[in-house]
This record gives sequence, C-alpha cells and structure tokens, in this order.
Amino acid sequence: MLSVAKILENMEIGHNVLHGQWDWMRDPDIHSTTWEWDFVTPAAAWKHTHNDLHHTWTNVLGKDKDVGYSTLRMAEDQPWRPHNILNPVINGILAPFFEWGIAIYDLELEAVQEGEKSKEDLKKDLKALGRKVVRQFTKDYAATPLAAVPFGSGKQALLGTFTANAIRNVWAHSVIFCGHFPDGVDVFTEEEIEGETRGDWYIRQMLGSANISGSKLLHLMTGNLSHQIEHHCFPDLPSNRYHEVAVEVREICQRYGLPYTTGPMPKQVYQAWAKVFRLALPNRPRPLPKGATDAVNAPVPPRRSAALPMVARVG
Repeated sequence: MLSVAKILENMEIGHNVLHGQWDWMRDPDIHSTTWEWDFVTPAAAWKHTHNDLHHTWTNVLGKDKDVGYSTLRMAEDQPWRPHNILNPVINGILAPFFEWGIAIYDLELEAVQEGEKSKEDLKKDLKALGRKVVRQFTKDYAATPLAAVPFGSGKQALLGTFTANAIRNVWAHSVIFCGHFPDGVDVFTEEEIEGETRGDWYIRQMLGSANISGSKLLHLMTGNLSHQIEHHCFPDLPSNRYHEVAVEVREICQRYGLPYTTGPMPKQVYQAWAKVFRLALPNRPRPLPKGATDAVNAPVPPRRSAALPMVARVG
C-alpha cells in the first residue's frame, strides 16, 4: 500500500501539480509554486531541468539532456565512448535509485563543467538538495520506523519504506523510459530545428514521444503519462483530460501521415531496454552511398526531411 501511495503522489499528483496543471484553481495547497513532493530532488530544481529545458527542447541532442540524462547513450546520433559499454549496468542501478539519479542530474554538473552554470548556482543547488535529503531521510528512515517501534515493527517499517521507495523508483523509471525511448521515437539535431515554427514544435513533440496503451487503472498509476504525446503537446493541461485530447491528436496524426507511437507497457519497456543494450555498442557501419569510398566520412542520409516541413500543410 505504501508503494501505491508513493507512486500516486509522485506520478498522478506531484508531477502534474509541478507542471501547473491545477494552478487555475488558485489553491495554494496544490499550486506549482508551493508544492514540494515526496522525491529527493527539490521541486524547484526539477521544474527547471524538466519543465523549462526538457519540454522546450524535447529530444534535441545537445539541448535536451534528458536523452540519456548525461550518463546513458540513448540515441545513435550520440557519439559512442568506451564507458557506454556499461549502459545496461548503469540503467540497472538507476532504476531502483531513480530519484537519486534525477537529483544528481538536476544539479546540472555537465553545465557547470561547460561554463553554462556558475559554481555559485551549483552551491545553492547543493544546499537545497542537502536540505531535501535531510527531510526525506528524517521522514522515511527515522520518523516512520520510530512511530512503528511501540508496535514492535520498527525494523519492518524501515525495510518497508526502503522497499516502497525502490518500487516507486522502478515504476517511475519504467514509465519515463516507455514515453521517451521505445522504437518509433525520434531525436533531432540543433540544425534540424533551425527556424522552427510553433507548428513544427508540436510535430516535434509528437515524433519525440510515445504513449502506453492500457486500462484506466494503468493511466491513473502512470499519472496519465501513458498519454506522453498529449502531455508533451499540452504539459499544463490537467492530466485527466489527456484521454479526451488523445482521440483528436491521433486523428490529426493519421490525417497528415505522422506516426503516433503507442503500445502496451511490456512491449515499450522491452524496446527501451533493448535500446539500452544496443547502444552500449558502437553503431554498425552504414552502407556506403553510391560513389562514396569512406564509410567513416560517408554522409548520413536525412532521417526526417519530409516530417517537419509538413507543418506548412498542417497549419
């Protein structure tokens, strides 16, 4: 039961509240500016890397660090490095400790190294993270077990809280990976989005996301992130409306020949993990274009030359 409660708090409540989906109610208890969730990373740090960066630059390599979280290689266009051989090991560790991986990721250590983020800002973020860690540890691994001591179940409460956090982390990890890394989800280069219009942006959200098909219970337990395509198109729309919007979004995709990637959760999880294993190794050599003699320097054929310009007909 504690696992279910933590999943609902994280996926259905926390994630969606922090997107501002319920700000229109003007209720300070469930407002994106006041909510602090049951997750190690501070809400403010997550809103920056997720709402401001990921949702703006969805799947744009070099802009959206969520493509691999600066640790995993999750796209063929990302250069292979020797440490990528550990892709499956790193992802296997990341899943049960997902909240900790996100907390470290939200510090934007790569941006600090590249001079895009000041060390002063990093110090502020570290202090905020430290305060949140103390709060989480006090609640989960001190207060909760102590409250169970009078009933002779302090150790069981400690183990139960740790297990509930791990289950919630594995579930969140699976849902996120299903929405971003199964077959059919595309990535983009900065050159490909030059001159991007608002219509192009919506198409990029559709091409760069994937849905999970399933029951109403599944949609609830994923915080309706099973409608990842609709969420990326309308991130501040209340999540309980995504199933209604999905009908129209899918029809538009069919009308204009755009892919609408969806599938059952086991299939999506399998495909995401298969990609983790596949991209642990260097890309296979591409077939040489006619007249080319150098496989390394051979031009890569355009992947979606007919996709983004379709906005002229959609709009």
